[in-house]
Amino acid sequence: MRLGMITLDCLDPVPVAAWWEGILGGSTIDVGESGEFLVLSGAIPGINLGFARVPDPTPGKNLIHLDFDLEAGEERAALLASIVAAGAVHQAHHEYPGMQWDVFQDPFGTVFCIGDAHED
Repeated sequence: MRLGMITLDCLDPVPVAAWWEGILGGSTIDVGESGEFLVLSGAIPGINLGFARVPDPTPGKNLIHLDFDLEAGEERAALLASIVAAGAVHQAHHEYPGMQWDVFQDPFGTVFCIGDAHED
């Protein structure tokens, strides 16, 4: 068994999928062409991002968030600045011995982190 997709619940999946496609690349497919469920593929090797319409946002703290690692050689400050310029809100910076990461919220409320590059 392997993880194939992470799905985000959204009030309106179309702008959420477009925002993430703008940040990560790849291409978005509107499954059923109704705007109810979209899939972003090709942005994260081996993983698709799904965006599903829900009638109400999840109350309280997110039960899950996305963690991204910098690519080897990627310039941290420039990437973080581009994420904020695209509409994300920087919430926190954390450092522990040997690792650091920044916490963001996308314009639609999804929490995600960007951390140091890691070896696979």
